[in-house]
Order: sequence, then C-alpha cells, then structure tokens
Amino acid sequence: MRAPPRRNGNVPKSLRFDVLVARYYPAVYSFASRLTDDPREAIALTRDAFNSTRKQLRSCCDDNVFASILISALIRAGLTAR
Repeated sequence: MRAPPRRNGNVPKSLRFDVLVARYYPAVYSFASRLTDDPREAIALTRDAFNSTRKQLRSCCDDNVFASILISALIRAGLTAR
C-alpha cells in the first residue's frame, strides 16, 4: 500500500514516479517499439529507460524535463542494445 501525499502538499517521490510511469509508459513503449520492431526488446528498453530516469527524479521538478530525460534514456538504451 502506498503512502498518502504528505500534509504539506508534497507527493512522496515513489508515488510521483508511479504517476509519471502511468502517464508516460504508453508513449515511451510505443517509441521503443518503433525503434526495435520487437515487443520484448521494446519492453526491456522501456523498463531500462524508466529505471535510469528514476535516479534523476530527485533533481527534476518539471514533468516536461522528466519526459525529455526519459526519451533521451530510451534512445541511449536503444543505441547500446544494437
């Protein structure tokens, strides 16, 4: 069970990350799918991209910046997988 948002209005980082995953997963997976033409590889790239951006969430406040970091991580993962 997830912790509720804190009283000061800040959302816990783990919950915030879950919200961002839910929001961006379909688009990131779609992009990864077009990069690889392999559903299994697309899932792995998507997972790797989210895992690598999780660490950067601490310093990232803006969702648009997070999305840019996420897509960059996906592209890097796709290039190294080839």
